[in-house]
Amino acid sequence: MTNEELGKQIHKKTQLLNLILDNTAKAFSMMRSQAKEIMAYMSSCYPGEFVFEDKNQNEFKIRFGSDILVFMMHTNVFEFSRYHEVMRLPYIQQDKDRSFSGMINIYNFLTDSFDYNRDFDLGYLIGRVFVNKENHYFVEGKREVGLLYSSFNTSVINEESVGSIIRSSMEYANNFDLLTPPFDEVKEISVGEIRTTAATKSKITAKRLGFEFQRDKE
Repeated sequence: MTNEELGKQIHKKTQLLNLILDNTAKAFSMMRSQAKEIMAYMSSCYPGEFVFEDKNQNEFKIRFGSDILVFMMHTNVFEFSRYHEVMRLPYIQQDKDRSFSGMINIYNFLTDSFDYNRDFDLGYLIGRVFVNKENHYFVEGKREVGLLYSSFNTSVINEESVGSIIRSSMEYANNFDLLTPPFDEVKEISVGEIRTTAATKSKITAKRLGFEFQRDKE
């Protein structure tokens, strides 16, 4: 390969990646705006129970009930493994560049984990949104959140779709309940933890800690 050929190849790839990152950033901006609107409406009906918190251009979170959803936009572009189901779609096989996607992750945490600074508490990835060069998208995730891969060729990201993603994520988190951890995993506590009142900080809390929950396999 000559210098000219290599330069053209790199330039073409860079343009593709920049286009996808721009599309993903616009989708994330729409998601942020929709989250603000949803929280504002909910808060007008139930004051103090629904809160929007902006962190930076790549992250925001919403609080409702005992849950927090953290939305994070990744700053890189990804391609799916050749074994991923989406790679079998005619939509992708007709143009492999369509498989390159930006990614937005949605994590579910307990509000108490943040309020009490329990840094070792666990959150769950409940969904991730993939956006490609044509602003087509699909959501990989748990029941209420996930969409079929086969919709990738027809689903275009817009305000209506991101609003639906947010509400579905809230529904899933609301139905994803905290279970008591197994007795043998929490039966011991040190004198130091009692004296420093740090027991709640030192014992990791998560919605399914120590349990193999069927829904988590889906």
